[in-house]
Amino acid sequence: MSKIHFYYGVMSASKSAMLGINAFNFTRTKNKWEAIKPVTDNRDSKTDIVSRIGVKTKAIALENLDNYVPKKGTQFLLIDEVQFFSPRDIEKLVKIADSTKITILCYGLKTDCNGDLFPAAAKLLSVADELHCMETVCEMPHCTEMASHHLRFDSNGNIVRNGPSVQVGASQYKSVCRKHFYQMYYANQIQK
Repeated sequence: MSKIHFYYGVMSASKSAMLGINAFNFTRTKNKWEAIKPVTDNRDSKTDIVSRIGVKTKAIALENLDNYVPKKGTQFLLIDEVQFFSPRDIEKLVKIADSTKITILCYGLKTDCNGDLFPAAAKLLSVADELHCMETVCEMPHCTEMASHHLRFDSNGNIVRNGPSVQVGASQYKSVCRKHFYQMYYANQIQK
């Protein structure tokens, strides 16, 4: 039995960069690894995992994990944007971890722009052996609190509260602390 790790944090918390650093170190130490990502993540590349600071990692893009089988000899499985997979896919990772010696490292968001848990993240929170919160600072001016939520904005700078909770790309999102999320997302809706 091997461990499943979940590295979670808001956008710009360096999750994809950390995945790339781990892949580099596994290569350097001659450990065999594979990287996968959901096809939904096509922000910078259809196949590579690309961090915002430019770290690039070769990966396989998959719709789901139904037919996925790790290559023979794989020791580490790195998964980016894991929140875009399904709870069923997370169950597949549990089966891989419990039946092989492959350590699984998942990287992704915990919550969507409405403050709700992604279903795959919820499943990972319940089954992962190790949880690792990756932190970054709130993007609101002069705030030094740790970011824990996302706000999504339309092209006019208004907060989006309706419609799909996922839109790939970072330009319309801000990572904010809980206080700013509640102040802005629920503006005029919370009684004082």
